Amino acid sequence: MPFPQQTERQLRLWPGVAAVTLQWLIRFGLPLIVPEATGLGIIGGVLGGLIVLVWWLFFSRLPRPERWGAIALIIVALLAAPRILHESIAKGMMGMMFGISVIPGLSLALVVWATLSDRFSNVTRRAALAAAILIPCGVWAFLRTDGVTGEGGLQLAWRWSKTSEQKLLGRTPTESEPPPAFPATTNIPEQQPPPPVPAAPRPATPRATPPPPPPAARPTRADWPGFRGPHRDGAVTGIRIKTDWTSSPPVELWRRPVGPGWSSFAVGAGLLYTQEQRGEFEVVACYNTITGKPVWAHRDTARFWESNAGAGPRATPTLAQGRVYAFGATGILNVLDAANGTVLWRRNAASDTGTKIPGWGFSSSPLVFENLVIVAVAGQLAAYDRVTGDPRWRGPEDGGSYSSPHLLTIDGVPQVLLLNNGGVTSVAPADGTVLWKHSWPGSTSLQPAETADGGILITTGSASGGAGTRRLAIAHKPDAWNVQEVWTSNGLKPYFNDFVVHGGHAFGFDGSILACIDLNDGKRKWKGGRYGHGQLLLLADQDVLLVLSEEGELVLVAATPGQFTEVARFPALEGKTWNHPVLTGNTLLIRNGQEMVAFRLAPAGG
Repeated sequence: MPFPQQTERQLRLWPGVAAVTLQWLIRFGLPLIVPEATGLGIIGGVLGGLIVLVWWLFFSRLPRPERWGAIALIIVALLAAPRILHESIAKGMMGMMFGISVIPGLSLALVVWATLSDRFSNVTRRAALAAAILIPCGVWAFLRTDGVTGEGGLQLAWRWSKTSEQKLLGRTPTESEPPPAFPATTNIPEQQPPPPVPAAPRPATPRATPPPPPPAARPTRADWPGFRGPHRDGAVTGIRIKTDWTSSPPVELWRRPVGPGWSSFAVGAGLLYTQEQRGEFEVVACYNTITGKPVWAHRDTARFWESNAGAGPRATPTLAQGRVYAFGATGILNVLDAANGTVLWRRNAASDTGTKIPGWGFSSSPLVFENLVIVAVAGQLAAYDRVTGDPRWRGPEDGGSYSSPHLLTIDGVPQVLLLNNGGVTSVAPADGTVLWKHSWPGSTSLQPAETADGGILITTGSASGGAGTRRLAIAHKPDAWNVQEVWTSNGLKPYFNDFVVHGGHAFGFDGSILACIDLNDGKRKWKGGRYGHGQLLLLADQDVLLVLSEEGELVLVAATPGQFTEVARFPALEGKTWNHPVLTGNTLLIRNGQEMVAFRLAPAGG
C-alpha cells in the first residue's frame, strides 16, 4: 500500500506579521500621538525587533539555511555599515543610532520577504532575501543627522545637502561675518600645567524699521549680564507687555543667520554678545542690538562637535565691567574688551585642571564675583583673577556637570553652588573652601533655585531625561552647615530646561510638557502644553511665562497655580531651538543654531 507523499510544512507567517505591525505602531505611531513617548517608541522598536528575530529563527518554519544565512548576513551588514555611514549616524546616540534605527526597517523587510517568497524560485528567493537585508542597511549611507530632539527624534537630511552652517559660510564675508577683532584668530596650544593651585578643602511677521544705531560706547553696565539674567534665575522684573498678540503681536526688528551653538546672549550699552561656530573657528561675536549688524568677532581655532546637539559652543558669555568672559566648548576661557573684542587674557581651563572634554562639551557660563571669574570645568570649579587671569583656586572634583556656577547668599553667607553628578556642592567664593554638600546622584545641566523663604531647589536626571526636583533646607550652625531634604517630587522633572520660581510655586518643563508644583510639598498643581524641550522666562510683574518652544514658537502662559492657561502664541524661529531667550526693556532676543531674531514687544498700557 503506497504511503502518501510528505509535503513541505506551510510557513507560519502570522506571528511575524503581528509582531512587525505592533513594532511599527509603537515605534512610529505612538510618538506621533504622544511626542514625549519617543523614548518608549525607540525601546518598543528594539523589543519588536527581538520578537521578530525569535519568530524568524524558531517559529517561521523557513528552511534552516535561509534562517541562519539571513542572520549571518545581517551581522556582516551591521558590522560593515559604519565604514560607509556619515559620522553623525555612525557616532550618534553614543554609537547606537544606526543599530537602533535600522531594526524596524530590517524587521519589516524580513516579514515582507517571507510573505512573498513562496512565489519565487530558490535563486530568486535568496537574492531577494539578500536585498531585503542590504537595502534597509544601505539606505542609511545616503543620510546624515543634524542632531536629535530633546525626546530623541532624529533630524535626518540627505548626506549631500548643505547644513545651515555650510550655507552661512558660503555667503560673502560682508553678509556672514562680523569684522574681526585684533588679533582675529587665536590658535591656543595646550598650555603647560601652571604652578600647583591648592585644591579646595573638600503668522507673517510684521517688520519695524529700526532707528539708527547709537554711537559706539564702552559697555560698562550690563542690561542682561549673561546666562538667565542678573541672578541666573530666568526672572524679568520692571517690564509689563501686552499679552493680546492677536492685536499687538511681536514686531520683528531684524533677523540674521548665525553659526551653530547653544549660547544665549549678554546685553549692554546697545550691544549683544553670543558664541557660535564658524567652520574651524569657535567665535565670540558682538552685534548691534538695535540693527543686528556685526560689530566685532574673536575667533579661536577650535571646533567641538557631537552628533546629538551638533557643533558649537554651549555656554553663554558674561558681561561685567566692560569685559566679556566667554568659555568655549573645548575649554578655552577668553576675556575680551567688550567694545572692540581685544583679548585681555585667556586660559585653557581644561589644561589647567587636567580635565578631559566631556561628551557634550564644556557648558559652563562664567560667573564674575568681585575680583574673580569662576567656571565649572565639568564637575570642578576653577577660579581665576578677573584682571590678570592668574589661577586662584580649584574646587573638589565631584564627577561631571553641565551646569554653571550659581551665586547665592544663604544665612548671610555668600556661596557658589554647582549641581554635579554627585548632587550639589557649595563653596566659599573667596578660596573655594567646601561649605556643604548634598548627595543626589545623577546627571545635571540645570541651575539651582532659591525660594522666597530661603529654601533651595535642585534637580537631577539621567541620559534619558529628568528624574525630579528636591527641596533642601540649609542652615548655618555654629560648627557646621546643616542640610536637610524637605521633599522630593516627580511632579516636575526638568531635563536640560531650567525652571522658574514664582508665588510659592515652581514652573518648568516636566519632560516636554509644562508643569507647576507647590513649593510647600512638591505636589503638582497642573500640567499642560506640549512645547518640546524649550526654554522660558518669567515676567514676574504680570504673572506670565514667556516660553520659547523647541520648534521655535513664542508662547505666553499664565504663571498661576490654578490651572494651565495658554495666553498667546507666535511663530518666531525655524529649526530646533534650545537656546535661552533674553528680554531687555521691550526687546526680545532669541536664537537657535542657525538664526537669531530681535522682536519688539508692545508695552502694557502703551
